Amino acid sequence: MKILSFAGALRAGSISKQLVQEAGRALLERHGIVADYADLKDYPFPVYDTDIEQNIGIPDSILQLALRVRDANALIIASPEYNGGISSVLKTLVDWLSRVKPSPLAGKFLLLLSASPSGSGGVLGLWHTRVPFEACGVHVFPHMVAVPRAQTAFGQDGQLSDEKSQKKVNEIIDAFVAHVAAHHPIHLPKKEASLANQP
Repeated sequence: MKILSFAGALRAGSISKQLVQEAGRALLERHGIVADYADLKDYPFPVYDTDIEQNIGIPDSILQLALRVRDANALIIASPEYNGGISSVLKTLVDWLSRVKPSPLAGKFLLLLSASPSGSGGVLGLWHTRVPFEACGVHVFPHMVAVPRAQTAFGQDGQLSDEKSQKKVNEIIDAFVAHVAAHHPIHLPKKEASLANQP
């Protein structure tokens, strides 16, 4: 099982980046899966513009990201809530990826996460974020994670320190992995697989 993870944010100290990396730790510690983490800041791209697409072509950065998306079985994305909706950089990314043929997004499984200083944890943004992905044929996992009061939920090391939120992340990661594994089985090393098959 291959999982690509990234944040729908650019800022170096983004809470969304911290949250998606927390999900990556849960994947590794609980399931032995190493997530393919991407930082969108390493892939600069302009706002979607038909003139750019027709006169210059799809940006190389988008094509590189499309390859990583296509190579994955599933995606985990943490995104901030912008005015009750999807973040601008994530919406732009979806718009560009939708222009790549064949679609790298169609048929992928997606888990959405958010963290916000508000008491809702950015859940309004999560519901809005589902829409463009579903329009592109992505299977968005019905359960999502919204971490409230994010300014105090993470420790100085950048890891999630709020026990309730940490438990929620672990539970959702377990459920998501089980869901994806029904379609893309986890391949354990031979030694681990033989141990797993013992009664």
